[in-house]
Amino acid sequence: MHIYFCGSIRGGRQDVAIYRRIVKKLQMYGDVLTEHVSHADLSEKVIVAEVTQPSLGVGYELGRAVAMDKRILCLFRTSSERVLSAMIRGADSQPASSLFQVHDYAEEDVEGILEKYFGELAKT
Repeated sequence: MHIYFCGSIRGGRQDVAIYRRIVKKLQMYGDVLTEHVSHADLSEKVIVAEVTQPSLGVGYELGRAVAMDKRILCLFRTSSERVLSAMIRGADSQPASSLFQVHDYAEEDVEGILEKYFGELAKT
């Protein structure tokens, strides 16, 4: 499976460590086409976006993915004290089987969330 990971690059690199953890876990489920996003120095089936750090680029990528009917998982870290964009939050108004899902998470729980998501995906 090909997995496209999105995370803020220009909007701020404060979350690069969590990006690395997410990419490492995603690599268990397939080929991560954009693992460079998780590096400190810097056709898809699943889009995984860490959306805690606001990013116009990630928002654009998500919009394009929606237009292409891609399966999307957005991860928002609630401990950040940020508020997730209402547009992103509102896109997850469908049932859990929806192509677009937003999961709030604590950093220590991210691997479990990915295991559950990809476990359910494997059943389909």
